[in-house]
Amino acid sequence: MSDPTLPQPHHPYKVMAVYKFADLPDAETLKTPLAQFCCNRGIKGTLILAPEGINGTVSGTPEAIDALADFLFASGPFGTRLTGAEVKYSFADTAPFLRMKVRLKPEIVTLRAPEANPSQQVGTYVEPENWNALIERNDVVLVDTRNDYEVGLGTFQRALDPKTESFVEFKDYVAKNLDPARDRRVAMFCTGGIRCEKASSYLLSQGFEEVFHLKGGILKYLETVPEAESRFAGECFVFDERVSVGHGLELGTATLCRACRHPLTPDDRQHADYHEGISCPHCVGDAAKHAAAAERQHQMDLAKKRGASHLGDDAMTDAAERRQAKKARAEQSRLANKLD
Repeated sequence: MSDPTLPQPHHPYKVMAVYKFADLPDAETLKTPLAQFCCNRGIKGTLILAPEGINGTVSGTPEAIDALADFLFASGPFGTRLTGAEVKYSFADTAPFLRMKVRLKPEIVTLRAPEANPSQQVGTYVEPENWNALIERNDVVLVDTRNDYEVGLGTFQRALDPKTESFVEFKDYVAKNLDPARDRRVAMFCTGGIRCEKASSYLLSQGFEEVFHLKGGILKYLETVPEAESRFAGECFVFDERVSVGHGLELGTATLCRACRHPLTPDDRQHADYHEGISCPHCVGDAAKHAAAAERQHQMDLAKKRGASHLGDDAMTDAAERRQAKKARAEQSRLANKLD
């Protein structure tokens, strides 16, 4: 189990990002005890279980997240199967997630390529402090394995952008743009390292000889490498309410369009097609999304006026309390009419 990488105890929320390719044929039976453990401690976020392992990001109080780490790596039903998992910790002032989900899926990162088996073969891990020297070599092809909207916020200098909308498209990109006879050395990176486990295994299965990937991904690089020495330009997209982080894993400047979920830079939010909560330059012209977003924004505004939550577990609690109060008022009215 890793120690906290950013010891900032004054922040109320501790965030754990974890993944491990491991043999979990009992993933289905593990789902309920894992969900109950998290919900009982107020932990929120998403964890994916599959026969090939675990992947996800959650947050909670530091005490709750430390207890979860013990549950996953030592005392819980996983036994020692998750030993050596890639774990990253960070801290936040506000809750990054709204609810807790434990999902069962066929893969913890979807590529739909059975020949890509990280439990059997993966590329060569490169520590963040050695990454700059590798990617500055002229004989290394550098590939960003993330999707187009993630690359748009920030990437490494000289990196190729596959322009994929989903990771399953990465196979087509490799077939059309990379050649094992020509591209003898390929270096890859992603957000936290998990996609590169699959991607590097896939490239090796296709005959590529030397495949490297950034250990711990961009997040570990931004945490480890001094900003003055960084080759990463921009911010790193993350899949929670923070949207993006910068060097030192500090909160970034990006927000999400509530209509299309595309990350927005400060320049995007100055665009004439940007309307908060309704539309952005990336979804202009999509009337259906704009109408749905406008209604969502209206409901959020109403919830704010009531002092209630609109999204997440708190919203469900607020809604249940309102329903109960409405029933109580109806019952009081019925009794009053009966007495009259």
